[in-house]
Amino acid sequence: MIPIYNIYYMLSYAFRLLQEQGYRDVATEDFHHTGELLAAILCKGVAVQLKRGLYHSYIRQEGPLAAPRGKLEISASLKTPTLYKKQLICTYDEFSPNAYLNRILKTTLLILLRADISKERKKAIRKLLVYFAQVDPLKVQNINWQMQYERNNQTYRMLIEICRLILQGLLQSTADGATRIMHYLDDMHLSKLYEKFILGYYQHEHPEMQVSAPQIAWQVTAGNSALLPRMQTDVVLYSKQNGKRLIIDAKFYGSNLQKKAYAVRSTLLSAHLYQIFTYVKNWPATPDESVAGMLLYAKTDADEQPEGNYIISGHPISVTTLDLSGKFQDIAAKLDAIATQVTT
Repeated sequence: MIPIYNIYYMLSYAFRLLQEQGYRDVATEDFHHTGELLAAILCKGVAVQLKRGLYHSYIRQEGPLAAPRGKLEISASLKTPTLYKKQLICTYDEFSPNAYLNRILKTTLLILLRADISKERKKAIRKLLVYFAQVDPLKVQNINWQMQYERNNQTYRMLIEICRLILQGLLQSTADGATRIMHYLDDMHLSKLYEKFILGYYQHEHPEMQVSAPQIAWQVTAGNSALLPRMQTDVVLYSKQNGKRLIIDAKFYGSNLQKKAYAVRSTLLSAHLYQIFTYVKNWPATPDESVAGMLLYAKTDADEQPEGNYIISGHPISVTTLDLSGKFQDIAAKLDAIATQVTT
């Protein structure tokens, strides 16, 4: 089980905004479960956004107006008694806070009111909801998470991701059809958070390296490459000083080893090893560049954990684990040691 304070650190590096002054007091609170932590972050974030002002967008409206504007719907007006009231049905755009981003925020805040969180937190949520009076909630199952951000709504990016963690990673349906908030994130969303955390940590703590998460193109010489699967890396570390490059594939699974029936010993997960090897072999390395690969697993409760260093087809391939259940100083020390392998 990952301690709540480590979840906070992971969120802080995944979403750099949490390291700003306005969120510092969240780190000093004592949280009993992840739901309470995410609720606190969302409340603080929404309060900060309210000071900036809620994002407004033009919303298409249609209805009878005494002072026509926009597009006149003559046919619709003739079919209804609006003319007797000296009105015309119009289609027009209204600059409104009922934007989709605000609707997601309100939906999540309303869900949290039914969650197992403190009375003080619920009181804070009710105060925030007063400012969303003109905003309509959404059906959770119909929310479209494919957001398009622009200069005017960039500050919503982290807030929407927190909402997504709450509604997708914590929200569960019960046997009677009701919903409840779980105390801990499910493995799928912890896996995504784990990847973002590793990338964010190296970007923030190791500016001496180039840190990125690029796609790798297949080294295709013939055939239709459009049919080949995408190779999306989690983290790539590169040192200009010595030309070393390390491709890290972050793995968060319930089991980090495989053991076939009647087998004497466990082995590395073959699909994962094939994946990192493929990444390394297809990286377009320059003559003065050395490319290595690493499978960085989140440590499980199993007695046996994957550890090893190999040279495969001339490339160093390593497998190791990161213990997320311990002190964060130890987690940082392990990540720093990996960075040292690249820079020395």
